[in-house]
Amino acid sequence: MKRIWHKLKKAHKPVLMLGFDLLMLSLAFLLAMTIRLNGISAFLEPRLILCMALTLSATSFIFLRLGLYRTIIRYMGQKAIIAVLQGVTLSAVVLAVASYLTTAGVPRSVPVIYWCFAFISVGGSRWLVRLYYQAAREIHKTRVAIYGAGTAGLQMYKALVHGELYKPVAFFDDNASKQKTFIDGLLVYNPANILEVVSDKDIAEVLLAMPGVPRRRRREITRTLRERGLMVKAIPGVEELLDGVTQAEDVSQTYENILGRDPVEPHKSLISGSITGKVVLVTGAGGSIGSELCRQISQWSPTHLVVVESSEYSLYQIERELLQLCQDDGVRFEVTALLGDVRNSERMAEIIRNFSVRTIYHAAAYKHVPLVEQNVVIGADNNVLGTLSVLEAADSCGVEQFVLISTDKAVRPANVMGATKRFAELICQDFGRRFNRMRVCMVRFGNVIGSSGSVIPLFTDQINAGGPVTVTHAKVTRYFMTIPEAAQLVLQAGSMGRNGDVFVLDMGEPVRIYDLAERLVRIMGHAVKDDKNPEGDIEIKVTGLRPGEKLYEELLLGDNVLGTDHPMIMRAEEERLESQPLRVLIGELRRACATHDCEGVRAILCRAVKDYSPGQGLVDAVWAKKDGVIPVSKGATIERLPLAGEVNSH
Repeated sequence: MKRIWHKLKKAHKPVLMLGFDLLMLSLAFLLAMTIRLNGISAFLEPRLILCMALTLSATSFIFLRLGLYRTIIRYMGQKAIIAVLQGVTLSAVVLAVASYLTTAGVPRSVPVIYWCFAFISVGGSRWLVRLYYQAAREIHKTRVAIYGAGTAGLQMYKALVHGELYKPVAFFDDNASKQKTFIDGLLVYNPANILEVVSDKDIAEVLLAMPGVPRRRRREITRTLRERGLMVKAIPGVEELLDGVTQAEDVSQTYENILGRDPVEPHKSLISGSITGKVVLVTGAGGSIGSELCRQISQWSPTHLVVVESSEYSLYQIERELLQLCQDDGVRFEVTALLGDVRNSERMAEIIRNFSVRTIYHAAAYKHVPLVEQNVVIGADNNVLGTLSVLEAADSCGVEQFVLISTDKAVRPANVMGATKRFAELICQDFGRRFNRMRVCMVRFGNVIGSSGSVIPLFTDQINAGGPVTVTHAKVTRYFMTIPEAAQLVLQAGSMGRNGDVFVLDMGEPVRIYDLAERLVRIMGHAVKDDKNPEGDIEIKVTGLRPGEKLYEELLLGDNVLGTDHPMIMRAEEERLESQPLRVLIGELRRACATHDCEGVRAILCRAVKDYSPGQGLVDAVWAKKDGVIPVSKGATIERLPLAGEVNSH
C-alpha cells in the first residue's frame, strides 16, 4: 500500500504543477486586462471566457510537449528556462489567435503584457523553489574550495552544486590569467593567499581538481597545502574515471582484492526458515553487524522486526533506514525500535514476551580490543552477563532459536574482549546442551571490512590527513569478510544450529595488514614514503602491538571440524565446561562486576577460558588509579576449571 501511495504521489506532482501554472496564467491574463482596461468587468463576457479557455487548453498541451513537468526543479538549468520561455511565448501567440477566432476583442497590447506576467509567474516560481531547496540543503553542506579553475574544476563545481555534501565557495589556480576572474559568481584566488581565504570563508577542505597536471606536481601541491594544516583531497577528472585508470575503479574492487577470494554466496533455503513469517529480535541493532542483519532480515518477510539498541542515535538511524527500505521496496512488516540494555534482564524479558519473539540475533557487545582492555569490568558485564541475561529471558519466554555473534578473537584469546566472547560462547554451549526447546548456536568470524573501528576507515582517514598510516606490527595478519557476508552467515547458521554449535566461515588466506596499508595508499592516488622512495607522500609507521593484540588470529580451537549444508560454512566441535562449575564462575563474575573488581574479573576469565593468557598486567583506566594495585603479570599461574569430560559428572 505504501508503494502504491508513493507512486500516486509521484504521479500527482505533474498534475499539481500544471494546475498551478494554469492558475498563474489565468491571473496573468486577469492582470493584463485590468491594466489595459482599468477594470475587470469585461471578464463577464462569454466570448472572453471562451478565449481564455482555449488559451489555457492549448497552453497545457504546449507545456506538456515541451517537457516542463519532466524537469526536476532543483536541477533546473538553462534548457529548462528556455523551455519556459518558449512555452510562455507560444501561449501569448495562442491568446492572440484565440482572441481573433472568438472575436473576444482582446486589445493587441494584452498578449504582450500577458507574456511578461506569465514568464514571471511560471519561470519565477520555479526559480524560487530551486533557490529555496538549494538554500535549505546548503545549511548542512561542508564548505570547500576547488584548487584548479580549468575544465575539471568546473565539472567538479557543477557536480557539487547539485550534491548533498559540499558547497564550493572559492576557486584557486596557479595560472595568473585566471586569478581575479569569476566562475559562476565565485572568485578565483591566488594560492599564495590560501590561508587568508580559508579563514575568511570558513573553508573546511580543499579539493584538488587538476587531473591534467603531472602527478609529481599534484603531490607537491598536496604536500604544501597539508603542511599549512589544510585538509586536501585529490579528485580525478571525468575522463580518468571513464578510462578506469585512477583509483575510482580500484576502490570499488578493494574489498574483493582484500578477501583474495570470491564472496560467499548465501543459500536462500537456509535463511528463510528462521525469519519468514516470524517475529525477529536483533540486539545491538545500531552497530555495523547488527544494522546489516536488520537490512538482510528485511528481505526475508518477517512479520515483525524488533530492534534493540542502547545508543539513541544509532537506534534512530537504523529505524529510519528500515522504514525507508519498507517504503522503497514495498515490503510489509512491522518495525519497532526500542532502547534497551541487554544487561537488564527484566527489560529484555518484557520485550521478548510482549512481542512474542521467536528468533533472536544477539549482536550487542563491546568489541574494540584496546577499549575493552581499559574497561575490564564493563566489558565482561556487557559481553558475558549481557549474553546470559538475553539467553535467560529468551528461554523463559519460549524463543525458538538464539544466535550469538562471536569473533575469532575468542580462540586462544590474548585480550579481555576475546576472553569475554569465549565465556559467552561457553554459556551458549551450556544452554544449547541443557535446554533442547530453544536452538542455540554461535557464529564466529574474523574482521569485518568497513565496520566501525575496522582498519580500512582508519587508514582512509589517516591517508586523507596526509599520514602517517599506523600499523601495529609489520607481520600482523587478519582474516577478512564483508559486512553482507557476515550477516548472511549469521542468518544461515541460525537455521542449521543445534545444541550450542559453533559455525565458522572459510575465509581464505589471512591478509597482512602492512600490505593492505600500502595498497590503500596507492589506490588513493599517493606513493608510499619509505627508504626506497623518500620522495613519497604517505609514510607507513609501525607503532608496536597494543595491549591484548596478537600477531595472527585463529578461527578454531581444535581440528575437529564438520561440514554443513553450505560448502563454505563449517561446524566446529568445541570443548565445553560442565554446567555446575560454569554456574559457579558466573556467580563469581556477578560479584566481581558488582564491586568493580578488575583483578577478580580477569582471574575468573583465566579460570573459565582455556588458553587465555594475558600478555601484560591490568591496564583498566579506573583500576590503575587505585592505590596498591598489583597487576596480574605475564606468566602468572591461575587455577583453571576442568573442561567437560575432565571431571566426574556427579
